Amino acid sequence: MEKDLIAVVMAAGKSEKMNSKKNKLVHKLYGKELVSRVVETAEKLDCDEIITVVGEQKEQIVEVLKDRTKYVEQKEILGTGHALMQVVPELETKSGQVVILYGDVPIITKDTVEKLIDRNRNERESVTLLTAISDNPYGYGRIVRNEVGEVKEIVEERDTNELTAKIKEINSGIYCFNIEDLLETIKDLKPRENGEIYLTDIVKAMDDRKLKIGAMIVEDNTEILGVNDRVQLELLGRILKMKINTMHMLNGVTIEDSDTTYIYEDVKIGKDTVIHPNTTIKSDCEIGEDCEIGPNAYIREHCKLANKVKIGNCCEIKKTTVAYGSKVPHLSYMGDCEIGTGVNIGCGSITCNYDGVNKHKTIIGDDCFVGSNTNLVAPVTVGKNVLIAAGSTITKDVPDDTLAIARERQINKVDWNKK
Repeated sequence: MEKDLIAVVMAAGKSEKMNSKKNKLVHKLYGKELVSRVVETAEKLDCDEIITVVGEQKEQIVEVLKDRTKYVEQKEILGTGHALMQVVPELETKSGQVVILYGDVPIITKDTVEKLIDRNRNERESVTLLTAISDNPYGYGRIVRNEVGEVKEIVEERDTNELTAKIKEINSGIYCFNIEDLLETIKDLKPRENGEIYLTDIVKAMDDRKLKIGAMIVEDNTEILGVNDRVQLELLGRILKMKINTMHMLNGVTIEDSDTTYIYEDVKIGKDTVIHPNTTIKSDCEIGEDCEIGPNAYIREHCKLANKVKIGNCCEIKKTTVAYGSKVPHLSYMGDCEIGTGVNIGCGSITCNYDGVNKHKTIIGDDCFVGSNTNLVAPVTVGKNVLIAAGSTITKDVPDDTLAIARERQINKVDWNKK
């Protein structure tokens, strides 16, 4: 048998604390479903196979993940050990490693999981636990070691005594197993008094078999935080926002107010760009150097802004490219648009890109000046060096080097309100 790397995503638990009609794991964190984030991490590991354990409201999980993963159903919710037992038939023909992840622990990083897998492989451990050191370990399973530092068991909070309750090394629930040792040991797990089978009990079972157990302490405790309710969901959003904003600031971007700036993942921003307060930049956007964004700007997905571009106050940009030095200073919407170099978009101008059925494109050439309160009704092309008079509604293509005026002549009527 070839050596495999299998990822198992636990996604079968109940989620009553969310107080929602939806499965907890399909709630979104920074634009992505919780379970989708975990599967995305597994995909980055280049696993041979990803298996998701589903239970109640499984159809919602499947709708989100589709064919990105294989599915195994836990028909009765009888604990994490029981959940992993449902995967055993999928593992019996395999050897190598299996890493256990959780659909409600969404900001664990590829680098951390990769280090766990490497440790498990290089040290030839039967199981490697991801642990953390916490000054407030209440609620977590404690890692019990012997006098020489070897891991002996995990003691759940409810089972702690005066001594074990003081242990500050806690269990994250994330493990990497040698598949063959897992299969040999998981059958030893027995239900607790409440009828549930705890995966944590496998550590003591492996120790009883004299198998090698290891533990790796996570460098950043926030990676192992879980989501049980909407309060924790919001907390993880703040943590993720700060991590992303910090990364950009360290890379040379000025963010004037990190508390009100929301930059999603997979965004590239060049050096010396300034992000003003109350700005949101969605995923898959690229912003060049020396740009100025905001305040109160909304840069939606799939935008590409070249160097020295200005997107000003209360502007929305969607699926648009803006070339070098162009400006959309304030109160404008540019959607499905190509804007050339040296263009100025006047206040209150919009692209009318949707006809009620389909989206259409607007192209604006280099060195154009679009007057305030202009409507560009797509599909439409504006040539180079064009001046569009304020208040115009442009429905036809405008050739190069043209003044375009599309509005009625002003008429002043005397005594218009007298009968």
